[in-house]
This record gives sequence, structure tokens and C-alpha cells, in this order.
Amino acid sequence: MNIAELLNSSEGKTLEFKRDLSSMKPILKTLVAFANTAGGTLIIGRKDDGELQGVPNVLRAEERLASAISDGIRPAMTPEIEIYSHEGKPLLVVRVPHWRGPFYLKAEGAEKGVAGPEIVAELQRSLVGLSYDQTPCPDLSVGDLDMEKIHRAFATVGRKIDKQKLESLGVLVAYAGRRVLSYGGVILFGTDTARQRYFPDARVSCARFRGTDKAEFIDRMDIDGGVLNAVEEVPRFIRRNTRLAAKIETMRRRDIPEYPEVAIREVLVNAIAHADYSLTGMRILVAIYADRMEIQNPGMLPFGMTMEEFKAGVSKIRNRVIARVFRELGLIEEWGSGYKRVMEACRTDGYPEPAWRELGVALRVLFYPHPEVVEHSAARVPVNVPVNVPINERQEWFLEQLAAGRQARAADLAAHWEVSEKTAKRDIAYLKKHGLVEFVGSPKKGFYRLAMQV
Repeated sequence: MNIAELLNSSEGKTLEFKRDLSSMKPILKTLVAFANTAGGTLIIGRKDDGELQGVPNVLRAEERLASAISDGIRPAMTPEIEIYSHEGKPLLVVRVPHWRGPFYLKAEGAEKGVAGPEIVAELQRSLVGLSYDQTPCPDLSVGDLDMEKIHRAFATVGRKIDKQKLESLGVLVAYAGRRVLSYGGVILFGTDTARQRYFPDARVSCARFRGTDKAEFIDRMDIDGGVLNAVEEVPRFIRRNTRLAAKIETMRRRDIPEYPEVAIREVLVNAIAHADYSLTGMRILVAIYADRMEIQNPGMLPFGMTMEEFKAGVSKIRNRVIARVFRELGLIEEWGSGYKRVMEACRTDGYPEPAWRELGVALRVLFYPHPEVVEHSAARVPVNVPVNVPINERQEWFLEQLAAGRQARAADLAAHWEVSEKTAKRDIAYLKKHGLVEFVGSPKKGFYRLAMQV
């Protein structure tokens, strides 16, 4: 059900509306009730009489709500909090699935003042110097490793791998007098069956949306084969769903990607290496919007680390096994230097500085497009061409003519580009097929115009 349908629906067991965030306790109680029953959706910014008032300063409101959920509900709850715009009014939409609970308000629960079990467990691991991904998985042995994937991964850095090396990396660990897989070993190199059984959420999902919220998909992909595959697959998804600007320098053409490829790879690798895989129902998300790109991983900053310390280069490793493997594969270089490399890469190539945000038990990095790509797109393609619909120069010219109010037809395109009318008609048919242009009027006297963009 889309946002318009939800706003026109009546409140019930799985749907509620709140006017604003002025009273946080009823909001948290609603989320707890959803999680303990059948799940549900909470929309903030709509009055009881149905009037939309929107949420002022919606980004700050999103952060405030995420913090309230993180601080006020036990066990740790990780609902999806999204920003939507309807009739020009920004709304917060919170979706809560049914989770194994029970959940309760920290201030009212039986374990008042005690952290949720996931956080308690991580605190206990940190006290004894262990990470979650070092935990033994007693039911899985060497036979549950995808050895082909392991050899293929290490072949890229010219190294051979054997059982002894897997033990030194922590992929195999000692348990009751035998060698079993660690959780990190399962996450990185377990067979599909093993990963689906123990870590079905240890994956990366990508999506490209038409506008600035999640109202409409253009493209989406779940990375198969585990998180390690995402290091190569995610950049391909981004390239096919973002634009390039061409710049001529000393007689050579230089293509400028919409988003900083080096910085994105760094953030993606860190998201995989530092995700909290003990949190169920969450996965790593890569979302591309019309005005930004976001990479989000489950897991707040490690205990005791502030955002200022993170930016200063302080390093605290959440997943020792994954970090060791990534360093061996050359995916991670110096501990704590990732933030600095990301910022330097953006500054060197003229990209806006990305932003880091803590949203409850998730960490999100926002990237913004290169100014020249924004200028190029605005000047040369003045319509909302879906980014995964490639258009050639002839088609781009045709759209420019229509945007300028000219009544261009196939004969005009053919004459301007000195191609056959058959080629011109094929170009226009492609634009029409993808909903970019439409023909109005009779076959003889009609004309093309830009299709209405929804």
C-alpha cells in the first residue's frame, strides 16, 4: 500500500497517525504494541481529522525519533524510519514488523534501567576482548565453507589459502576439541545454506528511487552470495543508476561520476566490516535518490566512541574476523584512516562533503552529487529521465527541443543529425516506450511533447 492509500485509510491494529513528536511516550507505546502483535505503520504529520500538517525540520525530527526509540524501548528495536512528501508536506513513516519480543518501554518494564539483551551481550564481549563474529558456531564445520569462493577471493591478491591460514584469520575456531566455523566465517564464506540458516540478514540490498523519497522504485537489487560479493556488485549497481558529466581537459575527455567512487567503496567496505550482525531484521542498505545517495549499516558506533573520535581517526573494531580477512584481501588499509580517506577523495575531486548520521542502532552516510553533474543534467536533460534508461545524444537533443517548446518531429531529428528517418523514428520510439515523450493529435498534424512526469 502506498503512502496516499495509507493516509486515506482508517486507524486500526496495524496503522496509526500522530500529529507531531511533542509527546514521545504514546509514540513509543504504539511502536511497542506493533512489534508485540502483528507489526504496523505509524505516520507522523497527520492530525486526527485527516488534515496534513507535516513535520517541521523533518531531518532533525527523524534523528530525534530514532534516538528516542533507541533509548526508550527494550530490547533494542530497529524499525524503518522514512521521510515521505505528500501534497508538499514532509511526513515521517515508521514501519515496524512483528518481532520476537516481548518489547517494553525501558521506563516501565520489569528490567527498568537495564539495556536490551543484544547490547548487554556486546558489552560482555567487549569486556573479555571478543567480538561477535569470533563466536563459534558449533553445528558448522569446514564442510560448510564455500571453498571455491575462498580461493577465488584470495586469488585476487595472489595468495593461496589453507586450513592453517583460515584458523589464523579466525574463520575456523576451536570449540570442544574440534574446529568449527566462527560467525564471521559463516558471514563471509559460509555456503548459501549455512548463511541463510544462521545469518539471513547478513546481506546488502540496493535500490534506486525516482524522487527524493522511497515512494517509487526505478531499480532494485539484493546482492546474492553474501556480503563479500557486494564489494564488486554494489559499484556496478551505482554506475548503472547514476549519471556522468563529461569535461574536456587538454583535448581529452574526462568523465565525472555523479558520486565519488573511491569514497563510496571505502564507506561500503567499512559498512560491511563494522556492521552489527547480531541485530536481526536489519541489513546493509544502499539507496540512491534524485538528490543524494545513502549507505546504511546496522550498528551504532562501538561502545565508548563518539562521532568526534571517529572523525579524528580513533579505531575500534567491531568484527575482528571480518576485519582481518578484509585487511588480508587489501580492502582495508590502515585502521581508523577511512574517514580521512573519504573526505580527502571528495575534496580532491570536487565533491560535496558526505555526512555521517547515527540513527538509533544504525549508522548512515549520505553522499551528494558532483556540482558539474548537477549542472550538466539540469542544462542538457531538462526532464526527469530515469537514470537506468540510457539515452544517446540524438535523443538528448530531441528532449531539449521539446523542453524549449519546439514541435520537433522525426524529420527534424533526422535532418539535424544527418541520419535516416528510420533511425530517427527508432530513437523517438525508444523515448516513447520509456514514457519520456508522448504524441498528441492526429498522425498528420499532431506533435510530440514531454510526457507528464509523476
